[in-house]
Amino acid sequence: MDVSFLGGPQPQLGLGVVAPFDFALDRELWRWVPDDVSLHLTRTPFVPVEVSLDLARMVSEHETLRAAVEALSAVSPQAIAYACTSGSFVGGLAGERAMTAAMVQAGAVLSLTTSGALIEALRELDAWHIAVVTPYTRSVTDSLEAFLGEAGITVTGRAYLGLTRHIWQVPYRDVVAMARTAVADGTDALFISCTNLPTYDAIPQLEAELRMPVVSANQVTLWAALRAIGVRAVGPYQALLDPVARAGPAGMTPA
Repeated sequence: MDVSFLGGPQPQLGLGVVAPFDFALDRELWRWVPDDVSLHLTRTPFVPVEVSLDLARMVSEHETLRAAVEALSAVSPQAIAYACTSGSFVGGLAGERAMTAAMVQAGAVLSLTTSGALIEALRELDAWHIAVVTPYTRSVTDSLEAFLGEAGITVTGRAYLGLTRHIWQVPYRDVVAMARTAVADGTDALFISCTNLPTYDAIPQLEAELRMPVVSANQVTLWAALRAIGVRAVGPYQALLDPVARAGPAGMTPA
């Protein structure tokens, strides 16, 4: 059958994503992306180091970023996101800004990081007092809290798992249990850290239970990257992405 009349597939917008070598949640990222956008992922080189502050520094070195951006530039993405929370907060606010600048110098038209996207999302939600849950060790969680403090955001409560490997295998029930532990009075929103931690299906459940917005590392990364190119992320019943959810249970005060 002659299909030449179809004229080929519709043009796709492209987002480049630089992820750490151990990133295992490609499919989760795609769940926030509409059909007319393609994700182009590349990974940082393997280093034999467990999840730690040392690893965060290694996977965010500017030379590593430049090489990844140059590789992604071959497919001309409209923006490039560095999808690693710890790698983008370990150097503080100044370090995060330097990373985005290095990515632009390497050829990215627009650049952003997960931690930069987090600050943007919290400001969008007017959330200045947040609870934090992480799969990290205490030292890495402390570094996240320090980064948020630099941005004027207060951590009202936190919980962490102390993991140094295989974070992508953590089940939703563990994420929910940490959230229940971390949330305290006076909390505006909950942040679930680490791009290697599954969160997509847990967000609506937690927003309905906690009566506050819940944001996660992968969610804010895709939200910010898509918004930068004029596209809305897909996320029903997630307050950051869905105005109905923001005005519904996520906007209610806990009993």
